Amino acid sequence: MRRLAEKGCHAVTFSENPAAIGAPSIHSGEWDPLFAACSDTETVLCCHVGSSSKGATTGPDAPVPVPMAISSSMSIYTLADLVWSDFWHRYPTLRFSLTEGDIGWIPYFLQRFEHTYNRHNAWMQVEMPGGMTPSELFRDRILCCFIEDRIGVKLLDEFNIDNVCWESDYPHSDSSWPNSPEHLEVLFADLDDATINKITHENAMRHFKFDPFAVRAREQCTAAALRAEAADVDTVTRVGRMADDRDRELWGNITRAAAGISS
Repeated sequence: MRRLAEKGCHAVTFSENPAAIGAPSIHSGEWDPLFAACSDTETVLCCHVGSSSKGATTGPDAPVPVPMAISSSMSIYTLADLVWSDFWHRYPTLRFSLTEGDIGWIPYFLQRFEHTYNRHNAWMQVEMPGGMTPSELFRDRILCCFIEDRIGVKLLDEFNIDNVCWESDYPHSDSSWPNSPEHLEVLFADLDDATINKITHENAMRHFKFDPFAVRAREQCTAAALRAEAADVDTVTRVGRMADDRDRELWGNITRAAAGISS
């Protein structure tokens, strides 16, 4: 981690739930050397949804739309694990990121965490770092991002706007590519330019410590300028064949395997 940081890399992938893949949990203390290195080098640990090799589903016969629609729910477990962990006070600059889980659901769970803390901490005996509340810890230490989450955009006042990022998710089918700028224009219609700049690029540049404008002029990085340079790029989606029952069967096998369910 320290070697990578010296090379300028300040973001690494970390499982959303390492216990689910047979590794020690984040509560075990086994990851403390990693957390210490990331804190010292200000490297963000990015927990991508699905990185526990465990899919979200309700049962072996659930139709395909069920796991697709609730895939973001895996990030709920990650957020709870992180907020209630006891390592934060030991690593004051440690940051995690919730990736591809969207954000519209987060304010409710922060409210629930606050209720849990206020009503039950007499017996839970949780010591939050620096006297923070669970929601304050989230806003200070945990980054989050979204693709096309209009509910999350409506609730931005519940977040620390400096820790919210937009993601394109290219080349996955959840992505709005190649029309992401047009989608964002609608999604961000009611936001001021300062907020849009933070969410679209400034927050990522700061947290991940990279400056694309140091090697490429800002005016050459706009959507219009980049599109003009890539006029010969084919943006038509080509899948080779039309989707059919083979794809449904494959997806069913994947979700059942991820849930530990036999065919």
